[in-house]
Amino acid sequence: MLEGAIVRTTAFQADEDMVREGDRPSDSKLLLEGFAARYKILHNGKRQITSIHVPGDFVDLHNFTLKVMDHAIFAMSPCKVAVVPHEVLHRITEEHPHLTRLLWLNTTIDGAIHRQTLVNLGRQAALGQLAHLLCELFVRLEVVGETEDYSFRLPITQSELGDALGLSTVHVNRTLQELRSQGLLTWRGNLVVIEDWERLCEVAQFDPVYLNLEHQPR
Repeated sequence: MLEGAIVRTTAFQADEDMVREGDRPSDSKLLLEGFAARYKILHNGKRQITSIHVPGDFVDLHNFTLKVMDHAIFAMSPCKVAVVPHEVLHRITEEHPHLTRLLWLNTTIDGAIHRQTLVNLGRQAALGQLAHLLCELFVRLEVVGETEDYSFRLPITQSELGDALGLSTVHVNRTLQELRSQGLLTWRGNLVVIEDWERLCEVAQFDPVYLNLEHQPR
């Protein structure tokens, strides 16, 4: 049913908006390839990235019920997305209750990730924030087969990391250097290699329970 709900696939270039704040979309987008992010622009022009999305994520499923976008979504790298019309999602909710519950789970996990991000930004130092983000992305990418051993591709700039963590680019660079100097990871180009997973999780205070990875009846 979900495969049949996809009416087309479309591509976005890096830095291109998929959806803009204030839009009233008539469809939702399932990310098939690449990285995307939700963001808001403040009146002073500064950007806050509120979440990062990996392949397998419905980046804007919530707009099916919210209708008006209160934030924007952009492609952090070249992306391929599958487009699902809202009229099809409406039919799914009427005729396929189990699939509806799984789509609902998608949005509740979104909420769990946002709550964890809020805790990290409010109570973690920069080192813990960045370590936690990298731990989370590794686990989410591992689930969809986008990792190799303890390495993964992450085509994100230090400026974008700063927008996600509320840090300056200089502070992000300094924090990355500290993670490297402690032997926790290496980062060359867009390849992140985690050298010590257990210690990185310890620095991050990372517990993946909020990602709800256990298989349970829904």
